[in-house]
Amino acid sequence: MEKTLGFSNFLTQVDPVGMSVLILLLALSVASWYLIITKSISNTIASRRAKAFLKHFWRIDSVPQLKAEIGAMTENHAFVQLAKTALTSTANSQRHGLEKLATAGDTNELLTRSLRNSLDQEAARIEYGLTIIASAGSSAPYIGLFGTVWGIYHALIQIGLSGQGTLDKVAGPVGEALIMTALGLAVAIPAVLAYNAFIRRNRLWMAQLDDFAHDLYTIMTTGSKSSEENNQKAPAPVTSQHAQTAESSSTPVGITHGERQH
Repeated sequence: MEKTLGFSNFLTQVDPVGMSVLILLLALSVASWYLIITKSISNTIASRRAKAFLKHFWRIDSVPQLKAEIGAMTENHAFVQLAKTALTSTANSQRHGLEKLATAGDTNELLTRSLRNSLDQEAARIEYGLTIIASAGSSAPYIGLFGTVWGIYHALIQIGLSGQGTLDKVAGPVGEALIMTALGLAVAIPAVLAYNAFIRRNRLWMAQLDDFAHDLYTIMTTGSKSSEENNQKAPAPVTSQHAQTAESSSTPVGITHGERQH
């Protein structure tokens, strides 16, 4: 009876080293797909909540109403947390006065630091899991290639011991060993695509948060939500350290994004 070749036969013939490579590729695949699915779902939900929040936020007419409604919100996404941070920092500085802030700067500087810290925390949060996805995308092809090389070596040793070195005896085991390379690519390609997509999404997300932080800074320092007044009175925006670029030494606290357009 002719011997059946394929993945099932490869599994029965694989040695402990090859099995270890298979298990490692499987673990990388499971971990990367888990992160891809969960992060995609959480990013979609966060974007929808942020869109609804911003739509509601810009319908609020006054700062007192803003304080009342933001304080009553139980949502926990980044935009709400940023707004609560701005309100809390402003309220604390007004409650305790500037005497206790003498070593740290005035109210505006306190607000700037608080918003920047909140942005940095969000930047760290959204980067969770990306290291594993990047590791899977970069290392899986090499792990699969190692499995292929080891499988070919193992197959050639067995063929040499059997004394049957014809092409039909060599092609089967060598072809089966190439399955490792295919598995490595199957793990790496989705991970690389997902990593690039998440990086782009995170960059856009942080840009939106930077813009919102600028708006909050303007509202808290001028007490106005008027676009015309904001353009005239708004100081430099608050920007996370992850998004900062080189500016001249005369740039105020925070890094500007250029002309604000409302």
